[in-house]
Amino acid sequence: MTTTTIVENAEKLHSPEATLMTLIRVALIEDHDLTRAGLRTMLSFQAGVEVVGEAANGLDGLTLLLETPIDVALVDIEMPGLNGIEVTRRFKQWWSENHPEAAPPKVLMLTMQEDEAVVLAAFGAGADSYCMKDVSTTHLLEAVKSTYNGNHWIDPSIARIILKHNSQRQANQEATAAEPNSRAIAVDEEYTSALAAAPLTSRELDVIRLIVEGCSNAEIAARCYITVGTVKTHVRNILNKLCAEDRTQAAVRALRGGLVS
Repeated sequence: MTTTTIVENAEKLHSPEATLMTLIRVALIEDHDLTRAGLRTMLSFQAGVEVVGEAANGLDGLTLLLETPIDVALVDIEMPGLNGIEVTRRFKQWWSENHPEAAPPKVLMLTMQEDEAVVLAAFGAGADSYCMKDVSTTHLLEAVKSTYNGNHWIDPSIARIILKHNSQRQANQEATAAEPNSRAIAVDEEYTSALAAAPLTSRELDVIRLIVEGCSNAEIAARCYITVGTVKTHVRNILNKLCAEDRTQAAVRALRGGLVS
């Protein structure tokens, strides 16, 4: 992409600041026309993001990834032709064989699949992040930007699956290390450092684990034998320490920071 093209695309964002931003080039691989159109429309209004290509099935999606310079691909899992996991696997393998010196573009799975085998297969194929389709616009944009910056964005609804996988991996660390094709979810050093500066108390750790499990304040109060008011205080302190805007963001950051295991 030339400098002229970047400037022209930035001007379309109707923001004076946008011309100074690095555009995140996004590809959409989604077989549902309305969903794909909605994603395209939503992303087109976000400063610093440019949709550079679309595909309505797995085969076309793989061709798109092989032929189009991108930064992040939003890939559905259930698609005709090749499913999103196989598209990801073939693309990442092709990239490693043809560009071994460069980091591959990122893949963010955007799906309604919560099955444990599917989630782990997606990461095993090379997916960088995993996001459910019922995510809010704000969190989807956060997921795209976080993935682009090299972090693993993991939807809180599948956090327990990843936690279980990581716990099993840690329990069998030596055996896992001997397997060259094994793949684990990396811990984000940014959040690890932040937590070192403002560590959570033992009770706050109990609360954040239950938040990751999807418990409400009332459920947390019952399980910890404390009042709902006390739970709210702990949640507020957790949000402050994790610099999170809400419980969902706190759960993601706790997971990425290695707090919950």
